[in-house]
Amino acid sequence: MLPELDRPRILDVGCGSGVPTMELARLSQGEIIGIDIHQPSLHRLARRIKQAGLSDRVKAVNCSMLNMDFPDESFDIIWAEGSTFIIGFETGLREWRCLLKPNGFLVVHDEVGNIAEKLNQIASLGYDFLGYFVLGEETWWNEYYAPLEKRIHQTRGKHGDNPKVVAVLEAEQREIDMVKQDPGRYCSVYFIMKKR
Repeated sequence: MLPELDRPRILDVGCGSGVPTMELARLSQGEIIGIDIHQPSLHRLARRIKQAGLSDRVKAVNCSMLNMDFPDESFDIIWAEGSTFIIGFETGLREWRCLLKPNGFLVVHDEVGNIAEKLNQIASLGYDFLGYFVLGEETWWNEYYAPLEKRIHQTRGKHGDNPKVVAVLEAEQREIDMVKQDPGRYCSVYFIMKKR
């Protein structure tokens, strides 16, 4: 839904270990800054950046979304995948708007609830709504939870005698079990908007 931009400057808010960050770099040929406060995840992202030979245009920065000090109008695109829950959808849209260049784009991945309310907030906060799409139960199961469950079983077979590994695997399995009980609760939505 985003137009092709020539070497855009992109901020990935709450980048984690950088799976979206690296994909944004591949797709855009732009300059990407991924921010997060979880340093082990940032270390993994830094290794990925180095291995891909992208150190000249992709950076992993330890920075809280609550304390970003980038100059106004720094970015062509702000990408926030699953991170607005920390400060709230409306607050994120309001506070990040100044960081976008004129006609810059904001992509927010959020929980699926209150879509009508969020669409009103997009319009009232100075954005043009470009579209949205829902990641439904089937997508989440086929693309994430089923492969995760398979990997849990494989890892348990190899490391079942390690109590720390088993504890992590059990926590992940509990989440999968909750998804099986109420799959609709785990749907999500991407909103795409443009700064007015």
